[in-house]
Amino acid sequence: MKDCIFCKIVKGEIPSKKVYEDEEILAFEDINPVTPVHILVIPKKHICSINELEAEDERIIGKIFSVIKNIAKEQGISEDGYRVVSNCGENGGQEVKHLHFHILGGKKLGTKVA
Repeated sequence: MKDCIFCKIVKGEIPSKKVYEDEEILAFEDINPVTPVHILVIPKKHICSINELEAEDERIIGKIFSVIKNIAKEQGISEDGYRVVSNCGENGGQEVKHLHFHILGGKKLGTKVA
């Protein structure tokens, strides 16, 4: 998608503070962090949201969660705990229409969802 901000980050058209990258996945620091550790993990393939996942995407989603586990350990938040969030659709709070997972940690998070 030519207007997708995350696709532009993948292509290097917009700078980011990369935390992890391989041929299929990119993880980078959120520009407006809400916790001391706030990292976004995305597939490089443009997928709009969870609703757009196809059977062929199952492997990459599993790989993303392995990457999340490793990033949490590297960031020092795996022992105390962290949150992984993916918003889906307008009412779910999704602002960028490219599937992404927020890793949130580095402080005690509340139990309230809404």
